[in-house]
Amino acid sequence: MSAPDAPTADAEPGPPIDPAAFADLLVGYCLDPEPGAQVLIRSTELAAPLLLELQRALLQRHAWPLIRVELEGQTEGFFAHAGDRQLDTVAGTHRAEAENADASLSIQAPHALGTLAAIDPERLTRVAHARHPLREIALQRRWATTLWPTPALAEQAGLTLPELQAFVTRAMFLDRPDPVAAWTELRDFQARLIERLQGVRELRILADGTDLTLQVAGRTWVNSDGKRNMPSGEVFTGPIETSAQGTIRYTVPSAPAGFDVSGVELTFRDGEVVAHRADQGQDELERALATDGGARFLGEVGIGTNFGIDRAIGVILFDEKIGGTVHTAIGRSYPETGGVNESALHWDLICDLRRGGQLLADGEPLQQDGRFVGL
Repeated sequence: MSAPDAPTADAEPGPPIDPAAFADLLVGYCLDPEPGAQVLIRSTELAAPLLLELQRALLQRHAWPLIRVELEGQTEGFFAHAGDRQLDTVAGTHRAEAENADASLSIQAPHALGTLAAIDPERLTRVAHARHPLREIALQRRWATTLWPTPALAEQAGLTLPELQAFVTRAMFLDRPDPVAAWTELRDFQARLIERLQGVRELRILADGTDLTLQVAGRTWVNSDGKRNMPSGEVFTGPIETSAQGTIRYTVPSAPAGFDVSGVELTFRDGEVVAHRADQGQDELERALATDGGARFLGEVGIGTNFGIDRAIGVILFDEKIGGTVHTAIGRSYPETGGVNESALHWDLICDLRRGGQLLADGEPLQQDGRFVGL
């Protein structure tokens, strides 16, 4: 059985996202809180329809919705005016929230994109280091991340807002009669994929400008089935940190912290980046690699399985799940994979295999031209 397909993004735009159905999926499937659970929710006021429905869904389950809304210009204002203490530490209340919340939900709903491009990158890095312990605390709890379509995201994707809403609806299976059943179907396919990967020692990624080998023996593959990333559709693990050998060219653009970066090419020797270049965003790439000692090593390799996401929209949450792609992340490992690389950075970079690419598992084809072989 092949990976479940979904309608492509070229279909006619459908109705706007139903915020009640979306909230029910996030609360009932992704978070599944116990009565009395404290659920920390972060977004902007543009996601108000979804935030209100999340409040309703959580209260109906006798949980506490702790909604934190970011105003337009708030983040830019912080970086513009914060002093050394505010850049290098975190407020005690923020730490207390992270330590006491039972679950967290992050909803991307930006007013504009690229607003941090004018901020001194050193200030961004300092804040990333200061907030790293809070992210580590959150990862020990139940967590999920998702997106609410906004005009800025639609413009970035080259779609109208109704087209982006329809695209997101399909990517999350909210157009299905039973979205949870659809996610269960994808989870089952990914379980078979992981069964195929069990015992594999070496992965080799081949594409135009790419020949990279990674060792994964003894590492754990994770079935990303929408409970943490919504939408999802990937299996991933942490490669052995000193194993990456060769060169990989990432053909899907990325936008970390609002900076446009494309045409990234990394060369690895004994796991470490020894050469790097980017067609666009060379300075941003160099700053990312200089984040700390772990930023020059891989913390993740993932295989996209969501064929309902058939195009990049400039949001890694979606783009790394495109069926027929692989991605690797420089920086932090996920401990559940057995990976041990530590870094304040985790940057997913995507290589498209749909036109002449190959993914080999111990020398045997696992993907050819972006389609799975032998599953």
